[in-house]
Parts: sequence; C-alpha cells; structure tokens
Amino acid sequence: MLVILLFGPPGCGKGTQGKLIVEWLPARIPTISTGDMLRGEIAAGTPLGLQTKSVIAAGNLVSDELVNQILRARISRPDCQNGFMLDGYPRTVEQAEYLDTVLAELGMPTPVVLHLDVPADVLVGRMVSRRNCPKCGRMYNVLTMKPKVDGICDDDGTALATRADDREDIIRDRLKTYADVTRPVLSHYPGDRYFQIPGERSTQYVFEEITEILERFLAEEAAAPKATAPESANAAAEAAQPVR
Repeated sequence: MLVILLFGPPGCGKGTQGKLIVEWLPARIPTISTGDMLRGEIAAGTPLGLQTKSVIAAGNLVSDELVNQILRARISRPDCQNGFMLDGYPRTVEQAEYLDTVLAELGMPTPVVLHLDVPADVLVGRMVSRRNCPKCGRMYNVLTMKPKVDGICDDDGTALATRADDREDIIRDRLKTYADVTRPVLSHYPGDRYFQIPGERSTQYVFEEITEILERFLAEEAAAPKATAPESANAAAEAAQPVR
C-alpha cells in the first residue's frame, strides 16, 4: 500500500509524471484530483454530489468541510485498497490534518510527498509556448513539442490556438498564489517522507528520480506487518482507554 501526494506549480509536468507513476507501480492505484472527486460524486447522484451540485449552481465555492467528506468517501472505495495518488489535495494545512486522521482510521500509511519544483521563469517560458487544438484538444509546445506543420494540428488539420490564461501576467499571478498557499502545506509533512524534485530536467530524468524514491517505500511497505482498517481502529480505541 502506498499513498502519494503529488505537488507542483502549474506547468511543472505533474500530469505526465502522474501517469508514468501509476503505470510503473506494481499494483494499480487511482490518481485522484479534487475536480475528479467532485465531478464523480455529482455524476453518481450521491447525497454529497447533490449537495456539491447545489453549491456550484449557486455560484459558491465548495467548502473545505464538503471536500473533506467527498475525499473520505472516495478513498474508502475498493480501488484504493492498494493506495492512491492525490493531485490538488490537500490545499490547506487543515485539509492535511484531516487527511492524516482519515488515513490513520483506514489503516493507511503516512503519505509520500513528491514536490516537482520548477523555477518560475522556466514555467512561464513553458506555458506561453503552449498551443492547443480547439477541435481535438491535443497540446503542443512551440519550443519542445512542435506540430509537423507550423500552427496546424497533426491529427485534424485545425489551426492551433493559445489559451487565454497562457499569458505571462496571468501565469505569474497563478504561480504566486500557488506558492503562498502550498508552502505551509508542504511544511506539514515530515522530512523523511517529503521529496523536493527539480522538475526542469527531462521527463525521463525526473521519472527515474521518482521511481528511486518510491522503490524504497514499496520495499518498506512490503516488509511491514499489515493490519486491516478495523484492527487499526480497534488498536487505537484500546490505546485510548484509561489504564486500570
């Protein structure tokens, strides 16, 4: 069992690395983002989903309390029995503390935190160079992943476009917000399970560093005695009883 928290600013390559990680792991685990969780509950028509839908329809932000409840429901599902990877949660120290509590109750390990750190100037350069196909959604980069014909999608011949939010001023505002919000959350996690990984290098180089980190924790988890969630809960309850 392995719980992974994937952190990184916009444009750092989290999506690419996340996909590589789950394909590499010996036991399949789901990648869960906050948006995926909310959309999943809404699509399933659960009570939490209906509540979320009404909040969004009213133009309000989904509260931390509601997001926490949805997170708990999501990671309690059978597909998370071997662990899971979170992208975009926790966003606050309070959410991190809540996650600690839920993991302990479910008998799951302390998360391994992978922080893809990329200098702001590199990120800005990456994102202002992005182009996308309005028809099929395929992404390109005029510096690193050019289309065969300049400005034209390889798949359907549609003229490529620049996203409205891929402007330098908007990108720098987003990066500042990310840094301000994320720094306290990263500080919440112990140093022996937090890893800051330079993300400006090649995709393969970054991935190799990630797998070296995860191999150690997989070995530790394999060697550790396992307790089921009910057993863990019983042990916690017994520990809380006064000594007679």
